[in-house]
Amino acid sequence: MRVGAKRRIVCGLALVIVGPVLGLMSVSGASAADDTQKLAPVDVVEVSGMIDSIVADSIEKAITRSQANGAQALVLQLNTRGAVVDRDRMAEVLTAMTNSKIPIAIWVGPSGARAYGLPAQMLAIADVTAMAPGARIGRTGTMLTVNDELVTFGAADDVLATGTLGFLEAREENALKFSTDDRGVPVLRNMLFALDNLTIRGTTLDTVTDVLNSSGQVTREATTVRFFKLGLVPRLLHTVASPPSAYLLVTIGLALLLFEFFTAGIGIAAFVGAVCLIMGCMGMGALPMSGFGIALLLAAFVAFAVDVQVGVPRLWTGVGLVLYTLASFTMFESVDGVTMRPGWLSLSVCISSVALTFIAGMPSMVRTRFATPTIGRDNLVGTTGVAVGDVNPEGIVLVDGAQWHARTNRATPLANNAAMRVVGIDGVTLQVEPLEGAAKDYREARSSH
Repeated sequence: MRVGAKRRIVCGLALVIVGPVLGLMSVSGASAADDTQKLAPVDVVEVSGMIDSIVADSIEKAITRSQANGAQALVLQLNTRGAVVDRDRMAEVLTAMTNSKIPIAIWVGPSGARAYGLPAQMLAIADVTAMAPGARIGRTGTMLTVNDELVTFGAADDVLATGTLGFLEAREENALKFSTDDRGVPVLRNMLFALDNLTIRGTTLDTVTDVLNSSGQVTREATTVRFFKLGLVPRLLHTVASPPSAYLLVTIGLALLLFEFFTAGIGIAAFVGAVCLIMGCMGMGALPMSGFGIALLLAAFVAFAVDVQVGVPRLWTGVGLVLYTLASFTMFESVDGVTMRPGWLSLSVCISSVALTFIAGMPSMVRTRFATPTIGRDNLVGTTGVAVGDVNPEGIVLVDGAQWHARTNRATPLANNAAMRVVGIDGVTLQVEPLEGAAKDYREARSSH
């Protein structure tokens, strides 16, 4: 028999033997996909940062959405250190969770996540609760009342009221509604496995199916997960409503506006400062603020302004730094025992940055904006220019195409666009007088005789 014929026979036998195996593998792969698609999806909503009105609304909308879009359960991925909404608003969120027609689970994750303050009480309301390794819950404060019943963790109430628990401690205290012998639920996929076959409110969840993979081995495949987050605008508003963001934005906004005000211009710095200040004020409007602390903050920038206008840091710069530091520690109030004050890192960065700005940066920038080349400024004595606005006794003048901070000589005022002459220089401030009608010193009059 020829070689070509032998090869054809071997190839035919191989197809006969391997063909059914390949077909079985493709069928099992298709079956795996089909089995997974037959399972109803699970919705996952990320809840991070302080619980403000935007996040509270998003949780309620997520419950309504999941009830209407065919989800078999809703999982809240929780990572928050407190709430800035009042107790009544938080109780409304817990009431919506209690009245949900589909099961609600809470996963405190990923590793390192926290569930502190009033939001921690959501775990007592949820149908299934789990934690990632390294996560902690607690500092619940006084329990809320939902549907005329007091929220409770059972025997763990006293511990959680002021303290915190990790996964193992929470399991020992029976603070979680998920019994497992492992070290927690490390990733969201494990949370779907934890929900499988649980019967909640008369409904048995089916979130996992056993399938054959391409190697013929049985594997567990989770149902489809649909992730939901805040939209761009709500996320932006939620971000600025956090204490560190609001604190930083207000500080930047006031500093930039102060700079533009004393450099006699409206430029990019003024625009950016106005935007930062508006966003910072919006954030502070959603936070529990102290009127005394805000007054200290404004007084600090008034003190900074005294020295900025002369371009040299002096006593008032020190007064401003003291007031700003006191404001940083007092303008954020606590909510239900949880402090809203920014962390030490945020406070240290802002305070040191403000100190550097008003001791070195701001005076240098002001001098640069007002001055023409610093070498040979004495040559300006005797030159003429015009007033930019009234100069009485201080204001702005235009000399050789550059704007300068000016002070009238012998208190002779200058009207807007009035011609003037430079008679002296004090630091970066020009001493000027009108070309005609300037006041005369009696000593000069006497020496002329």
